[in-house]
Amino acid sequence: MSETAMSFSAAVKTELCREPVSKRCCALAESYGVLLYCNSFSAREIRIITASTDFARRLPRLFRRAFSLDFDLLPPEDRTGKCSFLIRDRKKLARIFEAFGLELDGTLTQHINFGALEEEGSMEAFVRGAFLAGGSVTDPEKRYHLELATPHQSVSREMISVLLDMDLSPKETRRSGNALVYFKKADLIADFFTRL
Repeated sequence: MSETAMSFSAAVKTELCREPVSKRCCALAESYGVLLYCNSFSAREIRIITASTDFARRLPRLFRRAFSLDFDLLPPEDRTGKCSFLIRDRKKLARIFEAFGLELDGTLTQHINFGALEEEGSMEAFVRGAFLAGGSVTDPEKRYHLELATPHQSVSREMISVLLDMDLSPKETRRSGNALVYFKKADLIADFFTRL
């Protein structure tokens, strides 16, 4: 992706990060979206890597509000480039898994637990988290393209159901081992962000 597209995506993520982290149910749902679209969400570790400074600032507050816990490893204060957040502590991992009705030792394939998205505003918060962790959008002056990428095929298929419930109709494909849902029409991309 070009530098301009990345900077446009970064600007969009900055805007999304202005949404306050207030209601616990929404913090949980947003965290869930982050986890299912981040670099690693397994019984061994959670690893979230981001180039967005605003998302990097938001993550510790989000996880404190959602799970009452801190990351095991935070990026250094003076870092340049991408930030990496890590949780390997087994008790913390268990608490996070339990919050979504998952067993730490029993989950082989990731799926969306739709029960975690029933509170008002939770579905939108979930999609916001997914976009912050695994989404990108091109500069509309160049072309129209928004996508959400995850290594979990089942999550991507289930995300289509979530988006359909929000009256959005994405398309799907695979690229470089990731499952993608995407939009290529200006009005659908605008609707996507209006709902978040």
